[in-house]
Amino acid sequence: MTVYFIGAGPGDPDLITVKGAKLVESCPVVLYTGSLVPKAVIDRARPDALVLNSADMDLNEITQVYVNAFEQGQDVARVQTGDLSIYSSLAEQTRRLKALGIDWKVIPGVSSFQAAAAALSQELTIPEQCQTIILSRASGRTPVPEKENLKSLAAHEATLCLFLSATLIRKVVRELEDVYPVTWPVVVVEKASHPEQRIIRGTLADIAEKMHQAGIRSTAMIIISKVFAIEEFADSKLYDPTFSHACRKATVVSDECDNESNNEIVSADQPAIPEHPNEQG
Repeated sequence: MTVYFIGAGPGDPDLITVKGAKLVESCPVVLYTGSLVPKAVIDRARPDALVLNSADMDLNEITQVYVNAFEQGQDVARVQTGDLSIYSSLAEQTRRLKALGIDWKVIPGVSSFQAAAAALSQELTIPEQCQTIILSRASGRTPVPEKENLKSLAAHEATLCLFLSATLIRKVVRELEDVYPVTWPVVVVEKASHPEQRIIRGTLADIAEKMHQAGIRSTAMIIISKVFAIEEFADSKLYDPTFSHACRKATVVSDECDNESNNEIVSADQPAIPEHPNEQG
């Protein structure tokens, strides 16, 4: 018996992975977060499956579902939104499973910060200007460690993606205004990938009021980043004709220097550098 923790994605039912969908279709027990997981995802469950909504359950009740399934030798599809690696309660659930001797596996999903970037049709990193994305949240009912306060994180000028912070937007602005000018760009994507998705663009000076006017108080990704204001930037090295990697050798010598005068030029005769296409901002 295994509990499969499945990231169902940010809202669009088609964004669940094929592997996750197959498990929902095959497991005899399906336990899902009813407040957020789309009905279309759960409709995949087989007709005789025990389908339970965890929205009104506490951790003890959720654990009891796993215990009951374990005693019956039944696999469980535990379906949650986004990806299980971020703010998912995975740690507290698997701690219970470990103590009970129940096996589990994690099936990754698409995170809301990724869906938000897709909604904006742009990267959250820019070559040579922003190469780091910080995923965090404002400190609220669930406190954030002091060393991870927003002012400390903002000092890096990385792209800052804030989960679970829509109701705390004025607090977010107050903390970030100590680091950034009030013109610093902010974009809010509400219900990324849902049919009712909305995008609000602004700055630290006006984003709180814009969110208030729009009535956005939950299910929103707040992204604070200079990338939204950058129009001119250098190309990455990934497709640079003077750059070699494992799949391609350099075919052009840089106009600025030649192979004899600058040993940083990568020629077609030099060893190839491994390609990392997903990491070349």
